[in-house]
Amino acid sequence: MSRRRPHEEEYENHDRWLVSYADFITLLFAFFVVMYAISSVNEGKYRVLSDALTSAFKNVPGNSSGALVSINPNAPTPIAIPLRKPQPGIKADANLRQNRERMQTMAKDIKEALSPLVKDGMVRITENGRGLTIEINASVLFAPGDATLDPVAIKALTAVAKVMASDAFPVVVEGHTDNSPINSPMFPSNWELSGVRASSVVRLFIANGVDPRRLTAIGYADQRPVADNVSAEGRQRNRRVAINIEAQSPDTTVEVPVR
Repeated sequence: MSRRRPHEEEYENHDRWLVSYADFITLLFAFFVVMYAISSVNEGKYRVLSDALTSAFKNVPGNSSGALVSINPNAPTPIAIPLRKPQPGIKADANLRQNRERMQTMAKDIKEALSPLVKDGMVRITENGRGLTIEINASVLFAPGDATLDPVAIKALTAVAKVMASDAFPVVVEGHTDNSPINSPMFPSNWELSGVRASSVVRLFIANGVDPRRLTAIGYADQRPVADNVSAEGRQRNRRVAINIEAQSPDTTVEVPVR
């Protein structure tokens, strides 16, 4: 056989490795970009970056999140501009405002129902972080050492119950006494007296249309005084029933005008 001339030999491309090398460098760059994004604590930017890379490689405009992606030359990762997405917390803020309005309306109605007792200083109404608190002096509700509601107190509490029955806020009724000891066949201590007094108020609320599932009765005896027990005035202040209408709201305290 005759030998092939040099110009007839096939030309060998010695630069083909550059194509594979360029692909490798591109993948390596993409890998480091993804690793940098994962290392960031901003999960939102990582998701935006992931959607942007997916769209770019698929040649699909936009991304799966419905956001318009733009590149900030001063930022290491893409930024997203949401399109007509509701901002978080708007619904919660609306519910909070609605609860506050309902609580203020309820405070106004209860203040009107207990207006004579409020004027005499026997009832205090405050709005705080827990909701609405109605503090009634025990002398208005019960005879000394007893847990039977007075007829005048029944009328006043019935008016309160009718206001509360139309809403769904949880209600906690607390019974409190002074530190004067009691030892009777029915009430061996102030614990029993305070608990039964709270239960008496709860039973009246149930009888006047308040859902029992909303109600809780608690007796604190003399363990949570609001005044000292040295003077007669302080002991009278501590003998009370507190009706807490609870609403989930920020920890703020606002005195409801009662005069």
